[in-house]
Amino acid sequence: MAAQPPLHFMFYFAASPEKVWEGFVSPESNRIIFGGAEFLANLKPGGTLQWAGPGADGKRTVYVYGEILKVEAPNLLQYTYSLGQSPMSSRVTLELVPETEATITHDLWADNDSAYAPTANGWPRILSRLKTLIETGKTFKPH
Repeated sequence: MAAQPPLHFMFYFAASPEKVWEGFVSPESNRIIFGGAEFLANLKPGGTLQWAGPGADGKRTVYVYGEILKVEAPNLLQYTYSLGQSPMSSRVTLELVPETEATITHDLWADNDSAYAPTANGWPRILSRLKTLIETGKTFKPH
């Protein structure tokens, strides 16, 4: 089965790579940029990660889950990505360089993964909220 093309995003932050790294991995910043969802992660290869929070019915819902593949703080984070309860998985690679450039590559998509379109639309909003949070200490509300 053919794969969907990789998603590729590049953002520039007016902050050090260490501060940008902290923005990506801290529970506090994730709670702010993901509308209250908790970010739970064991940041080592083989560790799990998930974003979870109250669903429409008030019960705990896992929005995204995955497994940590590589960690080289504060420069590289790679993990698998599955949306909701989907058994389909893709891969996210976050690379930070000293010029405070953040590159996200989200690849290894199955052709029939329904998470592709909403994820392609979601990454720019998430990265924009994170950039604003890191640079100003506050962010705008999600749509």
